Amino acid sequence: MEKAVNTFIHKHQLVPNHSKIIIGVSGGPDSLALLHFLWEKKEEMDLELIVAHVDHMFRGKDSEEDMEYVQQYCREMGVQFEGKQINVGAYQREQQVSAQVAARHCRYAFYEEVMEKYQSDIVALAHHGDDQIETVLMRLTRGSTMNGYAGMKPKRPFERGVIIRPFLAVTKEEILQYCKDHDLKPRTDSSNFKKGYTRNRFRHEMLPFLKKENPTVHEKIQRFSEEVSEDQQYLEELTIEAMNKVVKKQEENEIILRRNAFLEMRKPLQRRGIQLILRYLYKEIPQNLSSTHLDSLVLLLEREQPSGTLHFPNGLKVIRSYHDCMFTFEEEKRKPYRYVLNIPGYVHLPTNKKIICEIHNELPYIQENDTFVLPLGQIQGPLVVRTRRQGDKMTIKGMKGRKKVKDIFIDCKIPLSERDIWPIVEDSSGEIIWLPGLKKSIYEKVNHSDQRYVILYYK
Repeated sequence: MEKAVNTFIHKHQLVPNHSKIIIGVSGGPDSLALLHFLWEKKEEMDLELIVAHVDHMFRGKDSEEDMEYVQQYCREMGVQFEGKQINVGAYQREQQVSAQVAARHCRYAFYEEVMEKYQSDIVALAHHGDDQIETVLMRLTRGSTMNGYAGMKPKRPFERGVIIRPFLAVTKEEILQYCKDHDLKPRTDSSNFKKGYTRNRFRHEMLPFLKKENPTVHEKIQRFSEEVSEDQQYLEELTIEAMNKVVKKQEENEIILRRNAFLEMRKPLQRRGIQLILRYLYKEIPQNLSSTHLDSLVLLLEREQPSGTLHFPNGLKVIRSYHDCMFTFEEEKRKPYRYVLNIPGYVHLPTNKKIICEIHNELPYIQENDTFVLPLGQIQGPLVVRTRRQGDKMTIKGMKGRKKVKDIFIDCKIPLSERDIWPIVEDSSGEIIWLPGLKKSIYEKVNHSDQRYVILYYK
């Protein structure tokens, strides 16, 4: 076993010399063996070891005795011990998650605390090859992403550093033999035998069958995991490159992508592109986000209808409008506004754009619909910049009659999400004189005999 683990550590560069390592130790055979294994390399590699133990308070006195046992073992080994009792049941009820998820959240939060206290950047966990088989099979059974199907990584980022798993190269049987060979006396957690837990059913029913078919199945699954991870890393690099050309706007709580450009991407990159967007916005993907949500999103993008809205968990909205698709948590931007625009002066819009009003003695170059010009003497009082109201109409320059602002938005294919915050400029009488970037009214008049001009810029 020692040879297999050493080879695995070297291959994945898991344990550098002179490292300070936090080891998650429950007191069971896996984590006790890991502690002993690293302790044996302590002098050779100049390692500083700190044990982190969590009493989840699920098993009363039994779990208290686990903590006492690990603490005493560390005292005998001369290893620093950090332990904590956490009422995981209360956390589970508060967060409305499963017992195993709650325990994991609490345990990893404690590892983070210990890393910070000791300024360590490595957490070592004792997941082994059999755990990897169970993880891959469970995720294949219930559905996951390609990253998920790859199972547990030998090394992955975690808070200020990394989590390493040196025992993924060996089986539970090998670990038990290691404990026997080194006279280790691990504790036994009775919950590992309860068939109410999904993992335990895979462990006691599926694993024996697979091992009977192939005693080295853990090596095959680990190879599968590493190859899927390598393929996924390459595809994600391609996805990021492609998405840089597809994303129209990116903010902390909002992303807008160009639908047509996105649909031109190959399907594998589309799937990963959606996952990148969701990871960016959610930070941590909610458990109730399912493949059904993702399938609905693909349909929304592919169908011919120009608009539609999806409601994802935790308040995320996906809004398709013409050639744009917006992912957003942001509702504040869509609130109505009304600003007074002084002459000269400027207003900042919630869209991060500005409307600037200047006075010029000469007629400037007019940049289509992003600029509006009026003789200074024609304006009475300040202008107003506001959002649309029901029934808004304007008389468009070069056309007869009045047209609804709503119809102008439709003609110009302005996405639904932008219509409620698009700026409208009106004069002191309440007449709409300009839809910045879209249409000018008949009130734009340029007489070269005028001496001074009011110039409005939309930028």
